[in-house]
Amino acid sequence: MPKSLKGKSSGQQKKVVHPYSRKAAQLNREAHKQERKEKLKNEKALRLNIIGEKLQWFQSHLDPHKREYTKKDACELIESYLHRFDSELEQIELQNSIKGRQGRRHFSRETVIKQTVERERKRYEGYGMGKGNAWIPIRRIRKWEPMSESPETPEKDHAPPESAANSFNPAAQRGSSTHPNIAAHSI
Repeated sequence: MPKSLKGKSSGQQKKVVHPYSRKAAQLNREAHKQERKEKLKNEKALRLNIIGEKLQWFQSHLDPHKREYTKKDACELIESYLHRFDSELEQIELQNSIKGRQGRRHFSRETVIKQTVERERKRYEGYGMGKGNAWIPIRRIRKWEPMSESPETPEKDHAPPESAANSFNPAAQRGSSTHPNIAAHSI
């Protein structure tokens, strides 16, 4: 017959830890560490979700028959991305224009949309739609699959060298740009 463990019987409950003891401080540190890990994990998931939604929008709005996008085409595509909430803002304005209503309906949604558009416009006009000096080639957006890769994968390409700044096609002529941060992309 096996010996029973002394001091650790299954019927005993855990000892109460004194709040000012070293053990309590250790448990507190562990709890805070787990909270920070969860917070970072949730923030990263949210950021990746936002990037994924952006990539899906661009992927769904690319012309499948177009093999190469000029700078002008890329700028027009980005401008249409920046104006994607216009119909929703018009609906909110229409609801707010109805007489006899007090206050503004959907004010928080309207504020969020306006802040998002303003932030994206500053990013576009400041340093481009990619991360920092990075950009997303259209050929990588076309190949991107939401479930197979992380949303950050297409953004890992960095800006092309100075000689290739205007096109991936070396035979293509240099064209004028409506925005300095957009390069012509081919598939």
